[in-house]
Amino acid sequence: MIIAVDGPAASGKGTLARRIARELGYGHLDTGKLYRAVGMAVLRGGGDPSDAVAAAAAARSLDPTMLDDPDLAGDEAAQAASKVSAIPTVRAVLLDFQRDFAARPPGAVLDGRDIGTVVCPNADIKLYVIASDEIRAQRRHKELLDRGKASIYARVLQDLKERDARDSTRSVAPMKPAEGAVVLDTTVLDAEAAYAAAMECIHGVVAGAGDPAEQ
Repeated sequence: MIIAVDGPAASGKGTLARRIARELGYGHLDTGKLYRAVGMAVLRGGGDPSDAVAAAAAARSLDPTMLDDPDLAGDEAAQAASKVSAIPTVRAVLLDFQRDFAARPPGAVLDGRDIGTVVCPNADIKLYVIASDEIRAQRRHKELLDRGKASIYARVLQDLKERDARDSTRSVAPMKPAEGAVVLDTTVLDAEAAYAAAMECIHGVVAGAGDPAEQ
């Protein structure tokens, strides 16, 4: 079984995807980390993440161990990821990595922005997790402060809006709900409620209850 969990930054999709994978005993891949790792590799090499040649070269030489780099959780990596992810060559290079991961038994949960639309369009379950801009900014702001990072709420909110605009309007694999995806709005849902809603959908499909969008 392949479970696709898409949505914008700080919507709660990563937390939800990790918990689903843990509950089901499936592998989990935060695909955003792939793009963050590529973006950081370009920056550390003194390049511009918007440079298609430099970004493609970084994607081709990506070492999976780079995904454990704690710096990938920072805003610098997030902004760089948003830029390299708009480059078609980068997306093509990383597509095979993601699909290979999704094919591993007994199942996989992948979270990102184009899992249900591009990476795994035939995923058994497609979830699209959203939340209001303000709530997402509050979550990211708190996360940064909890990690001891300097953070200004207004700047975080602006960065999220700019990133959403880039991700949703790019010419290749724009961020949008996949056909048949179940939309989970976590604006007023805590992590526990979001998890319960997602698992109800998953169990319904496993039990042969039909289209998850009708659950």
